[in-house]
Amino acid sequence: MEQEQLKKLLVQVQTGKITVAAALDRLRHLPFEDIDFARIDHHRRMRKGFPEVIFGEGKTAVQVVEIMTRMARHGDHILVTRLDADKARAVLKKFPQARYHPLSRVLTLEKKAPTPPSGRGPVLVLSAGTSDIPVAEEALLTARIMGNETEYLYDTGVAGLHRLLAHQEKILSAAVLIVVAGMEGALPSVVAGLVNRPVIAVPTSIGYGASFNGLAALLAMLNSCSSGIAVVNIDNGFGAGYLATLINQKD
Repeated sequence: MEQEQLKKLLVQVQTGKITVAAALDRLRHLPFEDIDFARIDHHRRMRKGFPEVIFGEGKTAVQVVEIMTRMARHGDHILVTRLDADKARAVLKKFPQARYHPLSRVLTLEKKAPTPPSGRGPVLVLSAGTSDIPVAEEALLTARIMGNETEYLYDTGVAGLHRLLAHQEKILSAAVLIVVAGMEGALPSVVAGLVNRPVIAVPTSIGYGASFNGLAALLAMLNSCSSGIAVVNIDNGFGAGYLATLINQKD
């Protein structure tokens, strides 16, 4: 329940349009709803601006469906990350209006009209290589459902720098940039050297042996000599999209 909904409920009680008992029933699940295997944080939208996000990996399809069912009653957008295709098929039987994005393993359910863009400007997501796109898409879809105007540029890594420089106008017009890279993780440093905007670096687990499943890229990004870079964890596109949303807020 968000602040405007809570204000409306209190006004209804004040004017007698709804009984105190009915209002208490609607507030009963604040701040969370205990369903044994999960405690759903219905209060999070009021605190954070967006409802709780469901991490699908490690949960059964039945558990995901049950959590979504409880959340859907509150009329909020629902975002599920790291959901494999088999579980997604089971979820879509219950929620056919949801949309599954197989490349990023993200499922979205928009219960209300799509959130109009409300940020300071577009969030631009760049990937160094095509193999980094699944993580980049997770970041893109997260930022989009949270109300940002989003754009993307994929396969713009430093092995062919002209591919990046050909899009300088789009790069310079972004309010926040999310840069996703595996291998040696050099692209965020290059991008941060071109712009005066926040750059969120996302290391991926893409690369050969000495990349250590993304550790090399993570350390390179943490040790970047370019200013204005924040680094999230390996393959954490969701975290990047969420952070970009907080940075991009108007107030």
